[in-house]
Amino acid sequence: MTVRTFKAPRLLQLTVMVLVLVCTVQVGWWIYDQHRYAVEKVAELQRAYRQQAAAARALLSAGVPVAQVQSLLPSVELTPDGARPSPAAERRLLLEEHLRIKQYAWEGAFFLLALAACILVIARALRAEALVMIEQDNFLAMVSHQFKTPLASLQLSLETLALRPATPEQTHVLTERMLADLARMEGMVSRILESARLDRGRVELRHEPVDLASAVRRVSASEEQRAAQGHITINVEIEPGLVVLADPLALDVILRNLLDNALAAVSPVGGGSVVFSGRRTAETVELTVRDSGVGFRSTDSARIFDKFTRLQPGGGGYHGTGLGLYIVRRMMQLMGGRVSAESGGAGQGARFVLAWPAAPEDSP
Repeated sequence: MTVRTFKAPRLLQLTVMVLVLVCTVQVGWWIYDQHRYAVEKVAELQRAYRQQAAAARALLSAGVPVAQVQSLLPSVELTPDGARPSPAAERRLLLEEHLRIKQYAWEGAFFLLALAACILVIARALRAEALVMIEQDNFLAMVSHQFKTPLASLQLSLETLALRPATPEQTHVLTERMLADLARMEGMVSRILESARLDRGRVELRHEPVDLASAVRRVSASEEQRAAQGHITINVEIEPGLVVLADPLALDVILRNLLDNALAAVSPVGGGSVVFSGRRTAETVELTVRDSGVGFRSTDSARIFDKFTRLQPGGGGYHGTGLGLYIVRRMMQLMGGRVSAESGGAGQGARFVLAWPAAPEDSP
């Protein structure tokens, strides 16, 4: 059994949360106590006024002049029938009570609101940290699993070469397999490092005219062998002359990640197609990537771009880091573009739409 230890920042947050809760209770008690004190003080003064009225009646009965009684007891109103507490004094007393209670209420409400805001901020920070810890655990488990498979394949290939002499054909097959395993591990490491750079904002992108059709064909050509092995056809239906304002290297990363995602979605269904199409609007150039793969639920159209999200409703043997589409979205945001995804459901394929600022018509 493993024991999770609290990190210093988390322990500090929990400590501050407890202190803020204690302060909240203390402020609440202060408001209640001040209200009770004001009410009791008014009740005490009202009793004193009644006692003064009784004293005034006793003085009048003893023959003390009215003027002298009035000067001695200004809070008492003398009437032909005797004496009673002055209505004006009682009104002043009740007004003072109302003002004090109102003051305590406003001051207490301000402090309670400030403390509630602190509690909300700390609670959100704790929740965010908990989510990060869950993501880290999932990420470590995923990375361990993803690296274990190619490493085991590499070990098997090397042991095969070491145990017995191999024919040139067998050597070629084993070498190709080892290179593919190394490329797979390199791709995972590259995506992890790229996502870290994007998170920290350490990416500076240029905005220059780039021919979209040429960029898509270049990326498609590099994946033709993989597509052919999976019985997948890649069609590029983009007319020459569609120019976008983008960073050439970032555009290449975006297209490779999208194509990699599309091929991974089509492979489990035994083959199909990936189609790139483009069009120009008034201010943007749109690229649509459609695949006939496993698809996803419509409710996952936004979550699919989240970090470490891997949706595989159709199963299959593709293993990814869950970072490809996240990198696509972040790079599109940094270039001032946008990306969206939609699908009719499992087995209905998927459609990704990207939009960049269009370059001026006279751009080369």
